[in-house]
Amino acid sequence: MTNKLKGVLKFLGHNKYWIVLIVGGLVVGVVDENSFLKRIQLESKISDLKDQIQEYNNQYDRDMARLRELETNPKAIEKIARERYFMKADDEDIFVLSDDKQEFDAQDETAD
Repeated sequence: MTNKLKGVLKFLGHNKYWIVLIVGGLVVGVVDENSFLKRIQLESKISDLKDQIQEYNNQYDRDMARLRELETNPKAIEKIARERYFMKADDEDIFVLSDDKQEFDAQDETAD
């Protein structure tokens, strides 16, 4: 038993710098809360959030352009009212066409 203990101590004594470097590298690279792995994950999240910010900025610019158009052009208000809210003038009929498939029921069509 003492031979095994002496062998382990001899191995640790000869390779102490390598052991410290490997253990330190593992702690810094993987285990620590400021590890390289965590840093890569956070960089990925930052990139996703920057993309999301850019998307919201683009949406804001589009909405501001539409708002400016609504403030300056009275025909734009009429156009939005017709497209979104199906409003109509007194002398018009509106037909709403839908691509949704509806199930046909024989009870809906009665010739009573």
